[in-house]
Amino acid sequence: MDSARTSTASRTPLRALDTEAVHAGRDDLARQGLHAPPIDLSTTYPSYDSRDEAARIDAFAATGAEPDGPPVYGRLGNPTVARFETALARLEGTEAAVAFASGMAALTAVLLVRASLGLRHVVAVRPLYGCSDHLLTAGLLGSEITWTDPAGVAAALRADTGLVMVESPANPTLAEVDLRALAHSCGSVPLLADNTFATPVLQRPAEQGARLILHSATKYLGGHGDVMAGVVACDEEFAGQLRQIRFATGAVLHPLAGYLLLRGLSTLPVRVRAASATAAELARRLAADPRVTRVHYPRIGGAMIAFEVDGDPHEVIAGVRLITPAVSLGSVDTLIQHPASISHRVVDAEDRRAAGVSDRLLRLSVGLEDVEDLWADLGAALRYPSGPAPAVEVSAATASRSS
Repeated sequence: MDSARTSTASRTPLRALDTEAVHAGRDDLARQGLHAPPIDLSTTYPSYDSRDEAARIDAFAATGAEPDGPPVYGRLGNPTVARFETALARLEGTEAAVAFASGMAALTAVLLVRASLGLRHVVAVRPLYGCSDHLLTAGLLGSEITWTDPAGVAAALRADTGLVMVESPANPTLAEVDLRALAHSCGSVPLLADNTFATPVLQRPAEQGARLILHSATKYLGGHGDVMAGVVACDEEFAGQLRQIRFATGAVLHPLAGYLLLRGLSTLPVRVRAASATAAELARRLAADPRVTRVHYPRIGGAMIAFEVDGDPHEVIAGVRLITPAVSLGSVDTLIQHPASISHRVVDAEDRRAAGVSDRLLRLSVGLEDVEDLWADLGAALRYPSGPAPAVEVSAATASRSS
């Protein structure tokens, strides 16, 4: 749908983020006499001009650009999904975005694009989401990985380096990286920044030099725990390559998921800000609690908290009643999980601990419940350790926000 597509003339949203969240991808609806975006569930589309259809398919094969005119086949693109892609690109300030069936499918597509050019080497900064770490480390796609800290990225680059990957704030420790400095260190190698935790409400990595912005759209973009998706925001050239991989591998996003994601974006700024305010208060209270030995909370804010307990973290998981003990994050309800047991279980234990993912670390995704109700539930679930209470160590990020 050309009318739903963003212009490539500018990487900067023309309107405020809150306005873009509501209107991007929907700008043509009123002219069509519609208020809610339509859901196009077609897998194929009729065409009586097979010569024109052949020409459009040839054009797609050459560049990955979206075919002009009516859709051809659901694996090439879908009008409902295109609306979500347009909206997300507007929010991230990029020329384009390409949606996939999951965040891991999106990351896989990026790696395949680079590998197709003979660029199989990846430089990455830990921690990353556990399955991202596993995909890189296990060499399932033929990638070769060099792990380093941000200061070592430039020295780790090689002639066959196709990608530098970072997640900031990181999953699950919420460690933050100076994206602008890191992008400078990458030189001509694309920097992929996983922006799942921050969302474009808190940061837009493209403005800091990242060429690729990855989201597990399952999380905050959808926001209600009822849709699985991934998306990469990027320039149009890279988007074309991603569309070709998506077409070849079939990792397409279902139109209903595209519809739910577009609906989720409309409330994204409100949800992120409300949950962030609650999370900041919970982080403050956890930092003062003798049953908690360390709190991780990012300087940019957000709705994610990580904290380490002096007692058994599994007892905390078993003890919550209002908070949902489950993997994932970014929903309207608050979720808690033990990364060493679930989200980062596939990462080698030594690598996991070296990245700051201790066995006593818990990750809390704060939702939209009342802060007092959440604190009451956490307070009941936390266990007092035997012996004297330990000294509380608060991360610099938390300390700066609490002072």
